[in-house]
Amino acid sequence: MVQRVPMSKTGHALLKEELARLQSKERIEVIRAIEVALGHGDLKENAEYHAAKERQGHVEGRILELKDKLGRAEVIDCTQVSADTVVFGTKVTVVDIDSDEESTYWLVGPDESDVKQGSISVMSPWGRALLGKEEGDEVVVKTPKGMLNLEIIKISPGDTP
Repeated sequence: MVQRVPMSKTGHALLKEELARLQSKERIEVIRAIEVALGHGDLKENAEYHAAKERQGHVEGRILELKDKLGRAEVIDCTQVSADTVVFGTKVTVVDIDSDEESTYWLVGPDESDVKQGSISVMSPWGRALLGKEEGDEVVVKTPKGMLNLEIIKISPGDTP
């Protein structure tokens, strides 16, 4: 059975853009670089050729990875999710009970999470700890720095990170 990958509309669009760029631009650039390197002669000692072939492997590998993820994507319109409990696509505002520091996170799929941008994966320890919780619930999250005691103060439908 195919394992579906949850993904926001925004994340899906970004992966499609990356795939299109790799197929229409990067792939062609790598082929040209290989052709130029081939013109330099002996392939055994041709660093340009080996670098271009390695780059080609990375590009083709990423293309296959993106096609797989997009093929298994379960695209979710985050503006339409229920904000009764924490689910994929919701924005969750929490307060650290010990420090009184507030943070807001958007729960998204693993391929679109970026903590610096305020989005976390539903499959991460934080995401799993928050899933299914309601406003007012207290959550304990294990982090590298120790345990955090959080209170969920707001849940809202997400739209963008």
